[in-house]
Amino acid sequence: MAAKIRCAHILVEKFSEAQEILEALKKGADFAKTAEARSIDGSRRRGGDLGWFGHGVMVKPFEQAAFALEKGQISDLVKTQFGYHIIKRLE
Repeated sequence: MAAKIRCAHILVEKFSEAQEILEALKKGADFAKTAEARSIDGSRRRGGDLGWFGHGVMVKPFEQAAFALEKGQISDLVKTQFGYHIIKRLE
């Protein structure tokens, strides 16, 4: 298991919006550009890039989903108290 990983994410409040974004990504939409345009999180300015993080830094559901991804893979929708995340493993 990786000690630290690097991920980007897109965070939105509504399930329906998250579903719509995920479908667009599956059809080839650019993740970073979509994050800049649609995410409500401060990381949007970096295309959703959250940088490197280890275990115990992110909220549990986010962390579990992020660490389960392979490099380049995009998660299904992940619900946390912040809203709905779509996570992409960068490194």
